[in-house]
Parts: sequence; C-alpha cells; structure tokens
Amino acid sequence: MTTNFHTHTFRCKHATGDVIDYAKAAFQQGNLVLGISDHVALPDDRWPEVRMAFDQLDAYEAAIDTAREHLPEMQILKGMECEYDTVYHGYFEDELLGRRKYDYLIGAGHYTPLNGAWLNSFSELGPPKALAAYGRYLAEMMATGLFAFIAHPDIFGCSHDTWNADLEACSRDILEAAQATQTPLEINGNGFRKIFSSPTNGRENPYPWRPFWEMAADYDIQVICNADAHHPHQVTANINHSQALAKRLNLTVVDSLKWPK
Repeated sequence: MTTNFHTHTFRCKHATGDVIDYAKAAFQQGNLVLGISDHVALPDDRWPEVRMAFDQLDAYEAAIDTAREHLPEMQILKGMECEYDTVYHGYFEDELLGRRKYDYLIGAGHYTPLNGAWLNSFSELGPPKALAAYGRYLAEMMATGLFAFIAHPDIFGCSHDTWNADLEACSRDILEAAQATQTPLEINGNGFRKIFSSPTNGRENPYPWRPFWEMAADYDIQVICNADAHHPHQVTANINHSQALAKRLNLTVVDSLKWPK
C-alpha cells in the first residue's frame, strides 16, 4: 500500500478534480490512507492566483467530510500546504489546527521573503542572497513546530543548472534544521513530472535534485515520499521514483505522519 499526503483540488486554480475524485482513484489502487492538502486559504487572500479564496474554506472542508462518508473504509486526512508568515501563525495554530481540527499542515517555500518582498522560489532563487534567504525561511518554518513535513525542499533546482557552493550552503541550512527539529523532508513526485525542454547537464528534472539528497544522507533526518497530485490520475504518481531514490541513498523513509511530535 502506498500513502500520499500531498494532494490538491481544483480550488487552487492549477489542479483538477475534487476530494472524492482523488479518494476514489486512491481506493481503486488499494490505498486506504490519503491526505488532502490544497494550497492554504489565507485570511487576507494573499497570492490568490494559486490558491482557493478564503471564502471557499468551508466548502473545502465539506468536500473532505463528504469523501469520508462515501468511503468509510479509507482514512482521509484534512490538511493544507502552507507558506509561513508570522502574521499567519495564530491562524494556522488556533484556527486550522485548533478550532477547525485539521489533521496536519505542510510547510512549503513557494515564495521566499527577502528585503520586504516575496520571491518566486521556482524561478528567482538564482542569486546567492536569495538562496540563503530560502534556506533561512525553511529553517524558520521548521522551528515553529506547526508543520508535519516540508514539501519539495530542493525546488531551488528550478533556478540553477549546476550544483555549486551556494546551493551546498543553502542545503546545509535546511538539513541542519530538519535534523534539529526532526521534521521530515519530502522527496516530491511532481518534480519527476516536470521535464526540462532540453536536459541540463544530464538532468531531466529540476527536482528532486540528487546532490541535495546525497547531502541528506549525512544527517539524522527522515524523508517522506509523496505524489504532489494535481489531477486524480496522479494520486500515487511517481512515489515509486521517490522511494527508489531514497533507497539508493539509504535514507530513512516514513510513510505515516508521526506528528505532532
């Protein structure tokens, strides 16, 4: 049985299908544990082009409840994938994890704070200062204790062609934080589905980037393998590739959420 705790719905505006569609697809494959984790709805509706509006939050939760009713044989977990900002800390802790009883939150650095602005982490982590800021940002997330794991920590691969000392320093910051906080890091299946138009230095995919995970093998950390599904047919896609990478590098893999710590 394969578990997947990273699943999106149509509400994020760059995925298709609703909770029940992913749950049925997972069930048909014999998988009885599924985490739904769409991009978090934010009270101020920041970054509206890539997430549900705040007024869709109740409907999202209702869709999870409906799927649970239709497939009682499954464990369908209620989660969100979150960018962290101190202004949202109370919302995440008291509202989502507290009053609304979310099962877990994922930390993710799709955007990186630097000098009062937010950089797109998929395209703007080229400069050394931006890379350093990204590493600090993920470390800050992990220190909060709010997040069950960190999604695709190596997305800086989208901004770089070759491995270098700045990437190594950024990776060290992330891995040291993961070890200190015992926060699992995700080997992200969606990265395997992102193909360079022309392979760069032998790399077909921007992430997972092997040098990062080779460094990870030197730390006392855990990794979690997820599909990062954006369409129902992807509900377990490429998890096997993530698991194979982890096995080759002798990384410690977890397939359940041992959280809160």
